[in-house]
Amino acid sequence: MSDDSPLRYRVLTGPDDRSFCERVSAALEEGWRLHGGPALTSNGGRVIVAQAVVRDPDEAE
Repeated sequence: MSDDSPLRYRVLTGPDDRSFCERVSAALEEGWRLHGGPALTSNGGRVIVAQAVVRDPDEAE
């Protein structure tokens, strides 16, 4: 796969806040779909979340 090949897999990460939810929502609007459930961890009392998203090969940009 070359560096300019369309991605089929991404992991979005960040604080569990509205901004993160907006990023996931935007990815879904762009044709990505959730892959598994989110992963959560705590960083000094702040919740950090990760969510994998995937695309089928024929849907990749």
